[in-house]
Amino acid sequence: MSTTQFLFSGFGGQGILFAGKFLAYKGLMEGREVSWLPSYGPEMRGGTASCGIILSDEPVGSPIVANPDVLVAMNLPSLDKYEEAVVPGGMIFADSTLIERKVNRDDVKVFYVPATKLANDNGMPTLANMILMGKILKETGDSSEEGLRAALNKVISAKRADMLETNLKALQIGADFE
Repeated sequence: MSTTQFLFSGFGGQGILFAGKFLAYKGLMEGREVSWLPSYGPEMRGGTASCGIILSDEPVGSPIVANPDVLVAMNLPSLDKYEEAVVPGGMIFADSTLIERKVNRDDVKVFYVPATKLANDNGMPTLANMILMGKILKETGDSSEEGLRAALNKVISAKRADMLETNLKALQIGADFE
């Protein structure tokens, strides 16, 4: 049995919920059992946003992600709040453009990705979330081209269909980052 719990967290407007929904749809397209539970402050843009995603080979009993296997922290308050919750042996992905400090734990694998800087440098300032997603999928060994495309087709609205290739490029930038 394989179950992986993800927690994405950051400011509203960083695409936290979009990234989580993308991962959830990707899981659905691959026949996995999925839970996606968004949470955001009343301020929305600029407030706190997080979402828990569970991908499993068995039915998911509860959508609550208290101890994630994978934490994605897109800002310092998120890292401060959730760093200790990650299971030993888990992974932490931090947007090092916005988070200057290092993770205090040595029992987790940490990836510092300057996602916001990479997004700005590549002319896609709103896609730091997908750059991080590309790195996550590479490090978790979970990236098939067909699955990525199918999930993006589900989460990108019809009026934003022109963003499909840009999102794929952002995923590739993240996957290529060392």
